Amino acid sequence: MKVATKAYGQIEVDEKQKIFFPQGLLGFDDNKDYVLLDAEAQPFYWLQSTDDKEIAFVLVNPFLFRPDYEVNIPNEELVEIGITSPEKAVIFSIVTIPPNGEPMTANLQGPLVINRDNMTGKQAVLADIRWRTKHDLIAELNAAGKT
Repeated sequence: MKVATKAYGQIEVDEKQKIFFPQGLLGFDDNKDYVLLDAEAQPFYWLQSTDDKEIAFVLVNPFLFRPDYEVNIPNEELVEIGITSPEKAVIFSIVTIPPNGEPMTANLQGPLVINRDNMTGKQAVLADIRWRTKHDLIAELNAAGKT
């Protein structure tokens, strides 16, 4: 399938890269269909809306920089997207890259949870006070000994 993307223009994408978010993402409720793309800079990914090429998010695996990260989501929320066991879930954090040179941050309070079997996802909101919407990625990587 062809997808118009913010980062790469019009590209061919495998159907297996499609992810459906039945409730959309926070603030983007009307956009439910996305594709997951590898970013040129690893370890990042793009989550690109297939409905609006201007809606795209940079993602990262939060466990890369926070090995102690815990995603405690009520089972009934996971069942909504067909997750019955933790190994079926893929977790991502949305990354913010400010244009003014401020630190790049990752949202650990609102992770994306994707069912790897049916490629359905949701954005959870965690109540754990350890996880905020802005974790400095470089500082966290340094603290984890990854740089």
